[in-house]
Amino acid sequence: MASYRKRGNSWQYRIKYTNPITKEINEVSKGGYKTKKKAQSVAVIHEQRLATGQEVITKDELLSEYLRIWLTEYKKDNVRKNTYILHERNIEKHIIPYFQLINLKEVTALRYQKFINHLKAKGYSTRTIEIIHQTMYSAMQTAVKPLKKIGENPCEDVTLPRKTRRMADKIQYIDSDKISDFLFHARRDNYMYYMFFKTLIETGMRKGEAAALQRSDIDLNKGYITVNKTLDFQAKLGEDLFGLTKTYESNRKIKLTNTLTKELAKHLDKLNDNKLVFNDIYRHDLDLIFCREDGSILPKSSLYNAFKRILKQAQIEKLPIHSLRHTHAVLLLESGADMKFVQERLGHKSISITSDIYSHISPKIEKSSVDGYEKYTQSIYD
Repeated sequence: MASYRKRGNSWQYRIKYTNPITKEINEVSKGGYKTKKKAQSVAVIHEQRLATGQEVITKDELLSEYLRIWLTEYKKDNVRKNTYILHERNIEKHIIPYFQLINLKEVTALRYQKFINHLKAKGYSTRTIEIIHQTMYSAMQTAVKPLKKIGENPCEDVTLPRKTRRMADKIQYIDSDKISDFLFHARRDNYMYYMFFKTLIETGMRKGEAAALQRSDIDLNKGYITVNKTLDFQAKLGEDLFGLTKTYESNRKIKLTNTLTKELAKHLDKLNDNKLVFNDIYRHDLDLIFCREDGSILPKSSLYNAFKRILKQAQIEKLPIHSLRHTHAVLLLESGADMKFVQERLGHKSISITSDIYSHISPKIEKSSVDGYEKYTQSIYD
């Protein structure tokens, strides 16, 4: 049975209950209610949670302890390695340093909102804050159900920072009239990097998907590349280098242009020459399409440095490698491809994602659309 008392201008309730785990008599209280009636209505719900085991928590269970257990028991070996690393980084770098020695049951909606506001004040992007929030929300939801450690998720109705930039402002790509210069300097810089970057431009693959391509994934007779895995650049010696693609829809077949098909055929011949030269020390087990001369993987840092160097030589502003995927999409749209075709080629889950990202991002697409509209309306006017 709950008891009530007035403190200042607000009401508070207290509930004594037996912890089903420790068998100890515990007490929980909450205040800040404007009327006794409101405190009573909330207390009834709280008592029901306690009675049915929906709120079971040891008195001194630290948030930090719970989060680390959640990582080990619920995420490790159950999610992709990169996803696990992301959760771990969010917890160790952001969540625990902020909340420190706070108990799990002491994480309230207000305290969590202050944490989100703290991240915003520190200058983190809206997307970064969303990713950190996803980690905390998932962990606290597990604490609600199935663990029943707390009665409700304090992250449920948090107010996240608004996105102030349009999606189109975020998209970076190489303008079509600069692609020739980029590939020219890439070819002068290093043949393997040239083939890798050109394939990204021609297919729209993610760098991890292209880096994971093996000979069995390319059908030169039919002119297709099969995307069914991604390379884990962070894998240590002895670990599996290949992981799942980003989403189920990312598994796809990409039709090659005749030009790229011919270049890849010559490229495979070069790989065969390297296999003969390096013989026993060649990484035949990997059988990678894009690799070092001995068949080993192209390090992420080497790709990053090469891309940065080539952009500078071609007098193109600094861009991420992922911009080549966007470049491919823009080229498709500029050539007249419909949005559905672009969606399937890129492996997006839905056409709305593709449309939101790429609609009207290229001046050439915009001009072509307006020219087409003008031509049509002129025929009506005439």
